[in-house]
Amino acid sequence: MSDAGPRLPNGLTLRALVPNAITAAALCMGLTGIRFAIMGDFEKSVQAVIIAGMLDGIDGRIARLLKAQSKFGAELDSLADNVSFGVAPALILFMWSLQELPRIGWFAALAFAVCMALRLARFNARIEMPDEPRKAAGFLTGVPAPVGAGLSFLPIYLWLVTGETFFRAPLVVGIWLVVVAFLLISAVPTLSWGKLRPRRHVRLEVIAFFGLVGAALLTEPWWTLIAICVVYVALLPVAMVLYARVRRQRAARAAEQAPAA
Repeated sequence: MSDAGPRLPNGLTLRALVPNAITAAALCMGLTGIRFAIMGDFEKSVQAVIIAGMLDGIDGRIARLLKAQSKFGAELDSLADNVSFGVAPALILFMWSLQELPRIGWFAALAFAVCMALRLARFNARIEMPDEPRKAAGFLTGVPAPVGAGLSFLPIYLWLVTGETFFRAPLVVGIWLVVVAFLLISAVPTLSWGKLRPRRHVRLEVIAFFGLVGAALLTEPWWTLIAICVVYVALLPVAMVLYARVRRQRAARAAEQAPAA
């Protein structure tokens, strides 16, 4: 007797509805962000995409917790990510700044949206499978989609807290967007959550730190997001150094095992 639970007429289990509903909610938040941008409310548009990123961070974990992974859910998640983290940020930034230089600005927005789609296609193929060298070592390849969307909004965060028109200059925004687009499809190793393993004697401090970060997101969201972006970018060289060390260790082990073989 199967323990997969009741099934809907199309073959999906009722259990699978929960993570897929969260994914659909994330998609709706990304589309709503575009709607707010069309209305000129860019603060709410950014908030909508950030909420989509939070929902994206829990749908997969809930699917694994409920043992409700499915090919349908994986495809839906990828399509939702492309809209929420690729199309939505590109359009929001174009309407916020890049339309002042429509030709160059549109190409920058296109570069970001296309690179996001390419990254997700690569993720769905082989590069992020468990046997991929970086994945096996606890690293990711390139900047993840939700993180890329959050990084792309850094000029908006700075503009919201300072009011400086420099951060809204289309040339500045366009260059930054192209840089983030490159990081999405690059082979740069980046740290994953699995790689961050605090030592036992500091775990309570880590819990307290993340609690304070959550409180800061509620009280000073834009400054907190700026700090998160700065820290993440600063950790990129650290991840490259750590991965280079892992590669050297693997090469040394392979060299030791070769004579025995």
